[in-house]
Amino acid sequence: MKKIILSVCIFLISQSIFSQTKIPVFVSGHDGYKSYRIPAIINLPNGNLLAFAEGRVHGPADFGDVDIVLKKSTDGGKSWGNLQVVVDVDSLQAGNCAPVVDTQDPAYPKGRIFLFYNTGNKPEYEIRQKKGIREVWFKTSTDGGNTWSQPVNITAQVHRPDQPDVDPAYNFPEDWRSYANTPGHAMQFENGKFKGRIFVAANHSNGNPQTNFTDYDAHGFYTDDHGKTFHLGATINVPGSNESTAAELSGGRLMMNSRNQKGDIRARIISISDNGGATWDTTYFDKTLIDPVNEGSLLTIGKNKGKNILAFSNDANTKRRDDLTLRISYNDGATWFKSCLIDKSPDNKGDFTAYSDLVKTGKDKIGILYERNNYKEIVFSVVNWKKCGK
Repeated sequence: MKKIILSVCIFLISQSIFSQTKIPVFVSGHDGYKSYRIPAIINLPNGNLLAFAEGRVHGPADFGDVDIVLKKSTDGGKSWGNLQVVVDVDSLQAGNCAPVVDTQDPAYPKGRIFLFYNTGNKPEYEIRQKKGIREVWFKTSTDGGNTWSQPVNITAQVHRPDQPDVDPAYNFPEDWRSYANTPGHAMQFENGKFKGRIFVAANHSNGNPQTNFTDYDAHGFYTDDHGKTFHLGATINVPGSNESTAAELSGGRLMMNSRNQKGDIRARIISISDNGGATWDTTYFDKTLIDPVNEGSLLTIGKNKGKNILAFSNDANTKRRDDLTLRISYNDGATWFKSCLIDKSPDNKGDFTAYSDLVKTGKDKIGILYERNNYKEIVFSVVNWKKCGK
């Protein structure tokens, strides 16, 4: 009997890290915002962490008075500084922030932060009906997020709205309407022929709203000249694909991991590109990565025998947003060797865990910034991924 109990304890420890400290970063009702959603996190060359979220002034609704806010940690996520408002467009919406550090620009040897984000003047469904517009912007910081540049509007380069009444530059033969970056961090290629390219996973709706959300399609955009110009990548051929995350594979290839908004297949959509996200060579459902129609985060964290090691987090549950799980692949995402449960509801009710974003915090450590307790807080936890169970 003792051996059985010991085996069960060892198994539970290997499969779950509930003992990990969960540090509140953004708590609903604090610092002037009734709700915080959509986390994103990056690490800086000096080791500091920047955690971003949407600060929603009046409540949890996606549209309304929504700002992009930031907190900084200088001790690996053990504590977080004061809240900073990075983007405020008066009473309208700013969100879907996608931060990334450009470490490949000779003009900024200490690195320059890019923060991509969207603004909207109507709720999402009205924009899908062509009654408003979503725009795409970025800001930069060269001092670790203390101060930020003036915003740059890149909508005409990376969006295809048929909106000549809004701006003649937005008159395209396509009819893209809703538009959203990621959510979560953007990425930069560190190796290969696309080294230095910044890629932002994104999605759009095309034409009138369709049943089962089949007007949604995932795509991406990128810059090869450190933000001077931007280019659109191809749309993946899965109607209903949206909210995406991307990571570098071995050989300079790219993986994009997308949500299936249709919900008919409760698993993540995988797209592989050999040309840095300009086009897609292969697209398929990874049935291992089950999903309840939610967001996920993908991150390259190392190398193993010539292949890139990937980390992926999402709610591994087909029915509700719960069971936040970290998975590890040693072979470019072909298979997922390790899996550990990060957090789950004590009563199996509600959206206990939801959106998450990953950041590398050490050789064997990953930080997870995620929504918890039915959207009441966004917390940060650090995991030793090598100790995750199989």
